[in-house]
Amino acid sequence: MPLTFILRNSREAFSLHPFPLMKPKALVLQAHGSNRDFDVMDALTLAGADPIGVPLNELRTAARNALFLNFELLIVPGGFSYADALGAGKLLALDLASYFADEISAFVESGKPVIGICNGFQALVKSGILPFGKKDERGKNDAEVTLTFNAQGHFECRWVDLKPVSQKCIWTKDLSENITCPIAHGEGNFQTTDLFPLSSFIANDQIALTYIHANGSPANGEYPVNPNGSIMDIAGICNPQGNVLGLMPHPENHIHLWQHPRHTRGEHGGSGLKLFENGVKYASQKYKFNSIRKRYDLKK
Repeated sequence: MPLTFILRNSREAFSLHPFPLMKPKALVLQAHGSNRDFDVMDALTLAGADPIGVPLNELRTAARNALFLNFELLIVPGGFSYADALGAGKLLALDLASYFADEISAFVESGKPVIGICNGFQALVKSGILPFGKKDERGKNDAEVTLTFNAQGHFECRWVDLKPVSQKCIWTKDLSENITCPIAHGEGNFQTTDLFPLSSFIANDQIALTYIHANGSPANGEYPVNPNGSIMDIAGICNPQGNVLGLMPHPENHIHLWQHPRHTRGEHGGSGLKLFENGVKYASQKYKFNSIRKRYDLKK
């Protein structure tokens, strides 16, 4: 069903179809050690986007402001960036905070979709982009929230079940089916201190995904259903605006039927593709609307 917009101070109306012909461009950041970049590019392509991987070394030397403006989505993929020296995602977080702080802040504040998966989630938290979002509040993170070592004390590599929770998060909104996908991390334990405003965080609908049993019941901290010991079974969170999602599991690794671990026994379902379709659909509509506004402004 088309969406109709009437611009302020104008009698002109514009109808937008949910899936416009123009594919939104997705910037996939590639650091040394990233190894899920092509996986997430596959998911974005199936979801209807035009993903482009750009190595951070090239991004540092490019005209960064102009380059970021050319994209409608930003993806920080999983892997072991910089060999996880100084901690998982720490050096990548320093890259984001030191070289690209202004560009990423502008991207986030513009409302464009951003997603960080596993190592990318760790980088978003340790750079302060999540969970607060606002640039002037990012210093709080070190004292209030972190992704630390798994409660069992070892690397976890297994399949898990996820419940999409947040209706504020544009990536998880209206997802009715639970997601089944793999995890692969040693530091995915989401924890907060007493300084963290947990009650307002919950009230603000920032818990995006939680770990659950296969039958849909809450994990309630039970291992290995909750594989890392995260408080409240948190698997993913979003920023207050809802356009930035960070999660530890890998939905990009369950986008084809044959990727289900029991597909040879006829089991299926729980695809992670719809999460990416949500982000791409949102970016498509936002991009189309902004393009129309620009054309209208030029006519004035």
